[in-house]
Amino acid sequence: MNQISPVVGRRALFVGAAAGGFVLGFGRPPAANAAVTSATVNVWVTIGSDESVLIYAAGAEMGQGILSGMAQVLAEELKVDWTKVTTAQPDAAPQYDHPVSHRRFTGGSNNIRSWYKALLTIGAAAREMLIAAAATQLNEPITALSAANGVVKSSNTGKSLTYGALAPLAATLTPNATPAILSASGAYSLLGQSVKRPDIALKVNGAAKFGIDVRVPGMVFASLKQCPVFGGTVTSTPAAPSGAMAVVNLGNAVAVVSKESTWKAIQLARGLSVKWTYPASVAAAQDSQAIAAAAAAMMSKGPVNIAEKISDPVAGMALAKKTFTRTYSLPYTAHATMEVMNCTASYTPTSLEIWAPTQAPDACQAAAAAAVGLAKSQVIVHSMFMGGGLGRKGETDYVVQAALVAKQIGVPVKLTWSREEDFTHDFYRPMALSQLTVGLDAAGNIVGWNNRLISPSIFARVFPGAVVGGIDGQSVDGAVELPYAMTSRQVEYGILTTPIPVGFWRSVGNSLNTFVVESAIDEAALNAGMDPLAYRQKLLAGNTRLLAVLNQAAANAGWGTKPAAGHARGIACRFSFGTYVAEVVEIALTATGGIQLVRVDCVVDCGLAVNPDSVAAQMQSAIIQGLSTALSGKMTWQKGKADQQNFDNFHMMRLAEAPAIYVQVMNNPSFAPGGTGEPGLPPAAPALANAYFALTGKRVTSLPMGTGGGTTAGGASTTTGGTTTTTTTTTTGTTTTGTTTTGTTTTGTTGGKTSSSSNYDN
Repeated sequence: MNQISPVVGRRALFVGAAAGGFVLGFGRPPAANAAVTSATVNVWVTIGSDESVLIYAAGAEMGQGILSGMAQVLAEELKVDWTKVTTAQPDAAPQYDHPVSHRRFTGGSNNIRSWYKALLTIGAAAREMLIAAAATQLNEPITALSAANGVVKSSNTGKSLTYGALAPLAATLTPNATPAILSASGAYSLLGQSVKRPDIALKVNGAAKFGIDVRVPGMVFASLKQCPVFGGTVTSTPAAPSGAMAVVNLGNAVAVVSKESTWKAIQLARGLSVKWTYPASVAAAQDSQAIAAAAAAMMSKGPVNIAEKISDPVAGMALAKKTFTRTYSLPYTAHATMEVMNCTASYTPTSLEIWAPTQAPDACQAAAAAAVGLAKSQVIVHSMFMGGGLGRKGETDYVVQAALVAKQIGVPVKLTWSREEDFTHDFYRPMALSQLTVGLDAAGNIVGWNNRLISPSIFARVFPGAVVGGIDGQSVDGAVELPYAMTSRQVEYGILTTPIPVGFWRSVGNSLNTFVVESAIDEAALNAGMDPLAYRQKLLAGNTRLLAVLNQAAANAGWGTKPAAGHARGIACRFSFGTYVAEVVEIALTATGGIQLVRVDCVVDCGLAVNPDSVAAQMQSAIIQGLSTALSGKMTWQKGKADQQNFDNFHMMRLAEAPAIYVQVMNNPSFAPGGTGEPGLPPAAPALANAYFALTGKRVTSLPMGTGGGTTAGGASTTTGGTTTTTTTTTTGTTTTGTTTTGTTTTGTTGGKTSSSSNYDN
């Protein structure tokens, strides 16, 4: 896999499909491996004389398997041998932009679901070009030819030709804009299969190139010191310290450049004394107590706008026989990606070349070009592997900084943030304050649901035009359009303006609002005198897919049976990003009152699961992050200074603290793929909080639970296990027709720990 991909020629032939369809771009990028004779069938597919197949994928690989997943969809229609496939991220170029949005951005769990039809069409068009080439070379009618496993064969004569032999001629042909999609019949050879991801071996053997691994000839090293108060600027550029090559003023930061190493640059930046300019009022507002007070005032007095109104909420609430009101609070939290912000840049007066771990290569290209005064076409962006993105690497700040430093010093520069800068200069998940009143009639039905939500707006910063009528759709995601039956509902939203910059964080508003909704549904069940599962089943009547995952997760967890002594279970579910997820969390308490995570059962229906192993891995990842954040994830400030600056006081779940996680993928091929990177996270926190109530009788309304928030004593504590199990169930609609175990399978239990094996190394 060539992660520093070749520069793609700008010339391309664009064939437009019907309105609302995709645009298929064909050009001829150079071969990925010059040692092998190869032909580029289209800009997405290069086939070598050795039958190797290089598939470019527009997604950004940050551990979620998107390169493999997107290639798998294309390869399904290409009818190629998967063992011959390698994948790569292309450079930023128009022909790799999304066919509808005309940009490249990996976020919102949207790559496969938004690219799905286009990838099938690209693969089908390439297959038909190869078959047409075979018709010419074999002197056979196209109708007599078919393709499978990288070979075109004649049903008349039995003669065949490999893709490697056909590719040079195929590359000269004009593609069909509306090729036949063979997989539309559901007869899949690759889709729905847990095929091996090409990137896994590279990451295991160290060959994978992450942004932080980039080395280019003649480069130097830089690190930053940024103003601790957001909005502050450098008063005057400090002199270069001993051992530094240069100090570059970036406006709100200074970069220290070293010829020696990244570590040297970080040390020099840490020791640098910088004077900053900022209003005292800004520093005073950058304070957690001040922000909490402002949110409470807005909760009480507004202003707010109506995000959703169903029926008459006043009349509905008047019918209630029981009501309860709860105020839920959630903190700002950091992305804390394992790979800190970094970028390598090389500038000349006529060009800029960038190597970056980025979720948004097009945005990086545009922002960097504007920063250094070049045209966008003069900027090359190489997309690297990311050691975590989670939304943070959809920003462009670190790329612009590297470009500006490179322009200033005149040689290639590798800019790497320290961990402290990474924590204190994030675009954080917003805080949220939500006051919810629920009214129930005598039968326990919800007749009134009034929710007032106060939170900063991400869209107000990133896409201000998307804030309509004072409503940020991302902020209210998970609070509106609820799946539960309700007679009336009103959701109000107020934008809280603070100095803390906010950005997209895994599952965005769903990560905040699902905690509120699923906690309240549990409490409504208690007030209705019903079991939390039975209550959800009652309110979800008719929502067959969400009910199916809910019922299956409950069954897998043994809901309805008595848990072990001192244990309790909590349940939650959510539909988000086109995918249905239900989770049951089982916990116990430690001797000191801390929470011991015992087990999580997760069931997911994302429609067609392109690669069930990858789907399960994303559920596992999201659950770990969701639970870790619920227990200890928060950022706080005092008079302009962040309290959390490294992992010593921003705790993230360790391996020994992780629960056993069991994931069942309900492969539902009659539905197009939903997203899978984010939907596993929203149910985790409320399922945990609901389990805590079942165990202690204490209702958690404030997160995090383990360090200063909620009701627990102690914090996240050590637990055994950490095993993951994946089961894939193929369904038609909501009727189970067969079950096969894939991915990680349980093979035995010893001393309370479940051992397992994985097919990644098979």
